[in-house]
Amino acid sequence: MFMFYLSKIVWLVAQPLSLVFLAILLALLLSLAGWRRSGFLFSSLAALMLFVTLYTTTGNVLLQRLENQAVRPQQHPASVSCIIMLGGAIENDVMDARGGIEFNAAADRYTQTVNLALKYPHAKLIVSGGDGSFSGRYEGEAKATEGFFADFGITAERLIKENSSRNTFENSANTKDVLSANGLADCLLVTSAFHMPRAMALFAKMGISVVPYPVDYRTTGKTSLSFDFTQPSLNAQNMATAVREWLAIIAYRLAGRTK
Repeated sequence: MFMFYLSKIVWLVAQPLSLVFLAILLALLLSLAGWRRSGFLFSSLAALMLFVTLYTTTGNVLLQRLENQAVRPQQHPASVSCIIMLGGAIENDVMDARGGIEFNAAADRYTQTVNLALKYPHAKLIVSGGDGSFSGRYEGEAKATEGFFADFGITAERLIKENSSRNTFENSANTKDVLSANGLADCLLVTSAFHMPRAMALFAKMGISVVPYPVDYRTTGKTSLSFDFTQPSLNAQNMATAVREWLAIIAYRLAGRTK
């Protein structure tokens, strides 16, 4: 519980635009205190961080490095016993206010999972995802989206809802229990391509053998480091996603949760 909330708080501070704001605030305070040279240093640092975030491909390159680590199977397996989809693709606050199902940029996790479920009509479908919000007031992703799969003819008998995990570590730990309880093995693992390296490392640590099926690519796979003045908002978004994932990989490694 402590680690879950700590990770949320750390990310509030460590994301790129938060660091820019903190650097500007510190520069202002130093300048007001008469430390003008130090204030200028931190304001320059803030400007540099903002420029790199908005007007370079740094975030795309960092994200691409993760996306290129796992590759979809060249040929689909002849058969699979289950398909594991990791949650993280819905907008809880919008759904809570307006009803229905609202997806975020990771919607490919759902569309590709449905495609695989139709391709393998006898495979069980495990949706792993609870309420990962700070408030903990939502019903959980696996529960909230069960109707989505029913709309595509995926029966309740095929669907296994793991509705308590709040992060990727809990995804892997809880899914291990689900697989054991249902006698399942040799499954496909569906999640965003940038998220796949961390997910695979966690599943390996748990002793779970899965075939990666990355989806939701955010980069071309061929981006090089350069200036980019055409899409600052997207550059900032990809930078934030990349930094968060790399920080999580480092944190899990240091905590001994991955090899």
